[in-house]
Amino acid sequence: MPHQGWVDGFGRRIDYLRISVTDRCDLRCSYCMPEHFRDYEEPAHWLRFDEIERILRIFASRGLGKVRLTGGEPLLRGGIADLAARIKRLPGMADLSISTNGTQLLKRAQALKDAGVDRLNVSLDTLDRERFASLVRRDVLKQVVLGLEKAAALGFGKIKINMVWLPETSAAELDAMIDFCRAHGFILRLIETMPMGGTGRAAGHASLQPTIAALRERYGLIDGVVAGGGPARYLVSPSGDFSIGFITPLSQHFCETCNRVRLTVDGVLHLCLGQEDQLDLRALLRGGASDEEVIAAIDAALLRKPHRHEFGEKPMKLVRPMSKTGG
Repeated sequence: MPHQGWVDGFGRRIDYLRISVTDRCDLRCSYCMPEHFRDYEEPAHWLRFDEIERILRIFASRGLGKVRLTGGEPLLRGGIADLAARIKRLPGMADLSISTNGTQLLKRAQALKDAGVDRLNVSLDTLDRERFASLVRRDVLKQVVLGLEKAAALGFGKIKINMVWLPETSAAELDAMIDFCRAHGFILRLIETMPMGGTGRAAGHASLQPTIAALRERYGLIDGVVAGGGPARYLVSPSGDFSIGFITPLSQHFCETCNRVRLTVDGVLHLCLGQEDQLDLRALLRGGASDEEVIAAIDAALLRKPHRHEFGEKPMKLVRPMSKTGG
């Protein structure tokens, strides 16, 4: 087959796949997963590592080179470092990253580094211990910070700290988070909440645009670029010693340049985070489909990839929480 990239119906090149390796999580962040959530996928439904590797070989055969492992909490999946090593050995796999809440980093960071993981994104919404415990419903802030320090000591470059922008509290916590990230060489990214399920809607929403303008003026920041395959826009200092990113799915959406699709733990390929268009890859694989048949199915699905989400117009549309889709 002649090489060609994955392209959707609007001419956007799809070169980035986010894979949820588990829908389990050891935290219960108030904007993500209901406190008593138990609607997990059965382990028998999870994609096996050989199935994930096969799917990635198929994607890589057409030029996809960026993969992010997500959850739930991906570091809860047994053998995650082994999976990472298998992925990094695939031809053309240029960038492998993991999104984590950081609770397992102290134990797992060395194995992930040895496996070839390139980058880490760590969720951290506050540095206040009481506020953290209230938000995630576990008192583990110290554990997360120690894990971050371990990862930094091991040489993970450009560790990104993802801070969800919560309307009632985040503004008061921003200065402390900026100071923390600058002191450790981390890249802070502020993320607008999305109406994913009842928990996401209950968290509320505040536009980041006033904050972006204020930070630009306060620190003399200019538009810049930071390595990564995602949708963040960045401001950087002229000297290069400070950068901060913004993910703004509602106030300034980035759908025109969307380059990614998501694969859930049970093998469903979601074409848009804010829509329900999907393809059941697990059914194809376990039904005996050849690689050529899988490629044809993905090609057809990408032609259905929506032009954009409808978070603003239809905030009640999605009932699945973020943890069911993958970050």
